Amino acid sequence: MFAIVDYDTGNTRNLKKAFDYLQVPTELTADPAKLAAAEAVILPGVGAFAAAMDALRERQLVSVLQQLGRDGKPMLGICLGMQLLFESSAEYGEHQGLGLLEGNVAPLPTDLGVKVPQMGWNQNALRQSTSQFASIDQGYTYFVHSYYAVCPAEELVATVDHGVTVPSIVQRQNVIGMQFHPEKSGQVGLQQLATFKDMVNANDFSSN
Repeated sequence: MFAIVDYDTGNTRNLKKAFDYLQVPTELTADPAKLAAAEAVILPGVGAFAAAMDALRERQLVSVLQQLGRDGKPMLGICLGMQLLFESSAEYGEHQGLGLLEGNVAPLPTDLGVKVPQMGWNQNALRQSTSQFASIDQGYTYFVHSYYAVCPAEELVATVDHGVTVPSIVQRQNVIGMQFHPEKSGQVGLQQLATFKDMVNANDFSSN
C-alpha cells in the first residue's frame, strides 16, 4: 500500500485515480503508524509553501516525514509536495522545508518574457541518461507553479525551460520529486508513476 499524506492540500482524488489505474492500492492518511507501515509515501501539494508546512506541523508530521525519508522510506513529492522536500522556500518570506533534498525554492523570474505562473504543458529534457525515469525525455507534462527548485546538478533527473532551467524530476536516493502533475499529464505522467512503483517494488533507487 502507498500512503498519500492527508493534510488538506493537493489533488488527492485524481492522484488516487492514477494509482488505481496502475493497480497500486493507496490510502489517504495522516496517521504516522500507517505512513511508517506503507511501502511508499506520496506527498501531494497545491497552494502556498508556508501554509502547507503549517498544515504538516499541525498534524505533527514534519519530524515523521523527515525521519521516514532519512530512514530510506520511498517518498515522492508532487508539485508543491516536491518543493516541501527542499531545505527552504522564499515564497512570501523565508520558510524552512523538510530538508530531505539539498537546495531551496525561488520565484520564477518575471522579466524573461515568459508567463508566471507556468501553467500548461512543457517538454522535458533528461539530465541523467541512465535514470530509471528515462522515458520522460522529450515528453510533455503539465505544470502549474510560480516557484521552482534551485538545487545541485546531481539531484537533477529532468528539467524544462521556462525562461530559466526548471527541475521537473529530482532525486536523492529514495526521495523523489516531480514538479509537474503526473496525474494530469496523460500517458507520460502515468509512466513516471509506474516507474516509481517499479522502483519501490524492486527496492532500487539508483538514479544514475
